[in-house]
Amino acid sequence: MNFIVNFLKGLFIGIGSVMPGVSGGSLAVIFGLYEKITDLIANVFKHLRHNFKKTFIFCLPLGLGGIVGVLGFSKIIDFLFSHYEIQVKYLFIGLIIGTLPLLVKQSNKEGFKKSYLVFSSLSLAVTVFIALFAPSDFQAVKADELSAGFLAICGMVLGFGTIIPGVSASIILMYLGSYQAVLSAIANLDFKMLIPIGVGFALSIVLFAKLINLLFKKAYGAISYTILGFVIGSIIPVFPGFAFSLEYFICVILLACGFVISYALSNIKKSEN
Repeated sequence: MNFIVNFLKGLFIGIGSVMPGVSGGSLAVIFGLYEKITDLIANVFKHLRHNFKKTFIFCLPLGLGGIVGVLGFSKIIDFLFSHYEIQVKYLFIGLIIGTLPLLVKQSNKEGFKKSYLVFSSLSLAVTVFIALFAPSDFQAVKADELSAGFLAICGMVLGFGTIIPGVSASIILMYLGSYQAVLSAIANLDFKMLIPIGVGFALSIVLFAKLINLLFKKAYGAISYTILGFVIGSIIPVFPGFAFSLEYFICVILLACGFVISYALSNIKKSEN
């Protein structure tokens, strides 16, 4: 059961990493895995040396789920966003809302200070600012126009969006005009493009995981509330609006389904102990 639950969590995190407007890091927080994953990446050799079996059992389903989410769903995501963009966004909003009470509880596990609200307000304000002032039109770049160095930067952006909650790597790649090319490379396993992307991704993940892990140790409450602000703010760029119609009624049902799924997954704690 724990294997299946962690596989599903990894699956959603992988999907979120390549879905426009969604942050893989936010989903990791939502599923109660963020702190553990960043600590694991930042101190991977220490964990493998001291408890290889436990580390392997934890990483295997998450890793497999993440790979299936990124590789297996790239084409599906492209199709869904082309034909059912509003419905998919409502589903992910439900996933985010479903675990906000748990996130607050986790943020307060080492105590609460009123000053923490300043950090969450600032991170929320940053997310709102980006959502409101982001350009709506993106100039796509053709795959054959992307150099290895630029692809490595794209990989670093993917890693940044995966490890930093509330940051959608896909939106940043759209700014750069490389989202479609990167998504196509992943979906079609174009290793000529994937190798530099993978190198940039790995470097970004390791560097930012070490930074986040250090910050957690120094100021757990402040960092947790900063992340909470990013997660709440990540709803804003995803929200596609509302209208009184059958289409949006179905969207509300999907939002409720996302809420139930995330609430159930985030409250299954056995796999995290």
